Amino acid sequence: MLRNDCLNIAKETIMQKKLKPSYVLFFFCGAAFMLGLSALRGANTQPSQHCYELRIYHIHEGKADALRERFGNYTDAIFKKHDMKSVGYWVPEDAPKSQKLFIYILEHPSRQEAEKNWAAFKADPEWQKVKAKSEANGPLVDQEDSYFMDPTSYSALK
Repeated sequence: MLRNDCLNIAKETIMQKKLKPSYVLFFFCGAAFMLGLSALRGANTQPSQHCYELRIYHIHEGKADALRERFGNYTDAIFKKHDMKSVGYWVPEDAPKSQKLFIYILEHPSRQEAEKNWAAFKADPEWQKVKAKSEANGPLVDQEDSYFMDPTSYSALK
């Protein structure tokens, strides 16, 4: 089911955004690799009941470096504070998409917890200060796409 959902998301993204299929394939291969590593690390533990959130940010012209810096220096640490576990972050290898897209996956205890944690994150005074400072010359992101995903019964993440 997750595989079909991912394929449908990829097809939809290709049609709507006119992304090259190789970009989408690169992303999903990277996501599968990172999720596989995560599963291997926890192979001796109980299967995960968590949900995963795929987020794709469409970046304003000339703002890619500022967005990556904000994530690397601040956002990821604030995510951790709000029980939002980063699985991984990706950028396409090839221009021009390498300067226009920022992709990441978060792991949440549940969909309900994700909604609660996002609300707490957005209300966090540290986040509000960081966001305001980084966007002093205009917003960094034009559009955010978010997809909640559950591992299938045959997934290594179960």
